[in-house]
Amino acid sequence: MRNRCDIVGIDVGGTNTDAVLVRDEDVIAAAKAPTNPDNLLEGAQIAYRQVVEAHDGTSPIELHLSTTLSTNAIIEGQGDPTVVLATPGPGMSFDDMGLGFPVHALSGYIDHRGREVAPVDVSAAMSTLKAACDDGAKALAIVGKFSHRNPAHELQIEQEVIAEFPQYSPATLGHRLSGRPNFPRRLATAYLNASIARQQSLFAEMVQNLITGDEVERVFILKADGGTMRLKESMIRPIETILSGPAASTMGAKALTRHPGANAVIVDIGGTTTDISVQVAGEPIYDRYGAEISGHKTLVPALFSRSIGLGGDSSIHVRLVNGAPTFYVGPRRAGVPVVRGGSKPTPTDAAVAEGLSSLGSRELATRAMAQLGAPYGMDASSVAKAVLDAFTRQLADEIEAVYAHLESIPAYTVSEILAPPDIRPAMLIGLGAPAPVFIPPAADRLGISWEILPYYEEANAVGAAASQPTAAITLHADTMLGVLTVPEADHVERIKRPITFDIKQARSEAIAWACRFAEEIGVEASQGVSIVEEESFNVVRGFYTAGHIYSIKAQVRPQVRRIKAAETSGVEGPDQSKEDV
Repeated sequence: MRNRCDIVGIDVGGTNTDAVLVRDEDVIAAAKAPTNPDNLLEGAQIAYRQVVEAHDGTSPIELHLSTTLSTNAIIEGQGDPTVVLATPGPGMSFDDMGLGFPVHALSGYIDHRGREVAPVDVSAAMSTLKAACDDGAKALAIVGKFSHRNPAHELQIEQEVIAEFPQYSPATLGHRLSGRPNFPRRLATAYLNASIARQQSLFAEMVQNLITGDEVERVFILKADGGTMRLKESMIRPIETILSGPAASTMGAKALTRHPGANAVIVDIGGTTTDISVQVAGEPIYDRYGAEISGHKTLVPALFSRSIGLGGDSSIHVRLVNGAPTFYVGPRRAGVPVVRGGSKPTPTDAAVAEGLSSLGSRELATRAMAQLGAPYGMDASSVAKAVLDAFTRQLADEIEAVYAHLESIPAYTVSEILAPPDIRPAMLIGLGAPAPVFIPPAADRLGISWEILPYYEEANAVGAAASQPTAAITLHADTMLGVLTVPEADHVERIKRPITFDIKQARSEAIAWACRFAEEIGVEASQGVSIVEEESFNVVRGFYTAGHIYSIKAQVRPQVRRIKAAETSGVEGPDQSKEDV
């Protein structure tokens, strides 16, 4: 069991960076600082220093970070030039995959059962890497089509090319990132991971400098699946830290809501964007196949979320429809609201003008609304109400679109169980600074009840602090071949007694490997390992079953610490029937 410690949770958002200090189940301190996109740690350092003043010095500090570093690097195309070496085998065309990056094919082939059909040509890998090095490539990814069944070729290429080109160490190997099938997604995952690894390492060094001299015992980074990983591990698998902002929203809601078992839509309204996520019977929905970012489909486990260009600092547009002005909000950011010194009106200014927010000067906000409405003969109050109504309408429409999408595809909860037919929300859970303004009217439009979370402005930081470490492995056993593989751990072994190896033993082995893997990467398996995916197939020869193939994913599940809300209780709207949705 862990010793008692204070946890500092930091969420680096697009507009602000929030920090909280959590002790046991209580939020002891909170702080906010502007986010500097050119130096993400600047705001984090300011907020961190403020909350650690509440640390009593009697226990160590554990730091949990939710950062946009990896996400921004991918979206903005700022990753390192990366060479991808792949063994696709026969019949594969990279041109048809639409990957968006070049892949260098090598001869050699491992089939779908994990058997080597042809040896890999390492000399070709050497030549390709030398040319790529001359062209300025700084990172290396190695991916085999069926490396999750047998990683031998990836390991061989790594060993021999790194000996010749040590500057590419550590290389990213596809099988270490995921034990699931899907070659195009594995290629994309490995490419992105390699491209951002150096930046993540530099970020990790800056974090270590930030906490130098403090009693920080451990540092964790929030992952896309709502769990955390050690800072050291994030340098090896930085791709898992993408989309940690939406994950922080979901985990913050799980930690703070007074309705933990509800069907709910979770809406995090920021200055620039709004993130929408979904929980069914209290469990968050996962992206079925893996996270998608900037057009790249990956195998990264991720909580389902949708980000839309709708926020307190969004631009306001007016269109004439049948001669009457109609207001629209977003998707781009207008900049700083007028009440904070900006030059363009925003929804925040509309809220201040209507007395729904005390931020800045109401006189300035009213003047901005009046100027916006002047060409259309509208007074300030009418304009402000129209802007707020437009924001609410667009938010409700986006929530409806999310549910229409989920109802059209297989949606899975965190335990990977098919979601029940009725996934529609009974409640809208809101967080983010503008939440009190927009959540109640949006819920009214949807015909559901609502809740503004306690600590709604810092709820993402609470989510980061409340999240706990996770680890997962995939076990593949082929009793006909007598081979057992755990790709994430680089492990291949012979099954001692294939004839007696059954699904029960496969489960037992998977759980044991998950515990072992968790311990190796610093995750405590005492919180419980579960089987979250399981497949079993018979291998038939002639008219007889000649063996079995088992694929099992075992995981230390993402957990969240429940946080009490002693100082602030949050706000709720009235209960309404789901039939009204």
